[in-house]
Amino acid sequence: MDSEFIALDKAGEKAEWLRQFVEYVPSWPKPMSAICIHCDCQSAIGRAQSAMYNGKSRHIRGRYNTIQQLLSMGFISIDYVRSKDNIADPFAKGLSREDSFKDIASTNR
Repeated sequence: MDSEFIALDKAGEKAEWLRQFVEYVPSWPKPMSAICIHCDCQSAIGRAQSAMYNGKSRHIRGRYNTIQQLLSMGFISIDYVRSKDNIADPFAKGLSREDSFKDIASTNR
């Protein structure tokens, strides 16, 4: 679960960078809505959205504070996506033949 939380923190940092970059694009509509981060780990989402930090994992404290700050400022939002529907999972896990054809069909739309 720590690795999922670290990945969530890194995605939040990239979303913050993207938001700051887009502010300099003159034709981009302002104000910009929150960037949605999809995560398939409910415990990482729960830890990120919890107002209390138990302090048991010191190496997570800074990452927790970063995510809390981005959530409170409205820069990011975190949504749960089932592992079955996660389009990034084929890069990390095996993919069945049916799922690969389904993914190919969905990208051709």
